[in-house]
Amino acid sequence: MKYLVMVQGAQADYDAMNGKASAYSPAWNEQDLKTMFLYMKAVNDELSESGELIDGNGLAEPAQTRFVGRDPDGRPVITDGPYGETEEVLAGYWVLDCASLDRVTEIAERVSRCPVPEGVPEYPVVIRPIPDSPPVGEW
Repeated sequence: MKYLVMVQGAQADYDAMNGKASAYSPAWNEQDLKTMFLYMKAVNDELSESGELIDGNGLAEPAQTRFVGRDPDGRPVITDGPYGETEEVLAGYWVLDCASLDRVTEIAERVSRCPVPEGVPEYPVVIRPIPDSPPVGEW
């Protein structure tokens, strides 16, 4: 079964990783970033070696995000970031092919233990199954 495993964050988290502290999150230093990246690299390497990793990546800060929608008259409404400090957005993801929900839960739990500086907000790691879909012509 395929699963989407997601980590969340807010603009304040990205700012903190760039050394800008706020009431929401302490500033990260170079060693904090190195520790996090090495931890995540180890997770990714193991998932790649096991054949479970299909895709994964961190995403750019919310300030570089754009929402595209429609107003009641059907005209496009485009909203750029940045967003409020506590508004959570998708910060990174993995697409995994795992034998079971228990296995992907084990991976998500490991991701949740990524080392971060004390005082950094904790976000849940979200798991969403990706159901097998029929080919487009068979809908």
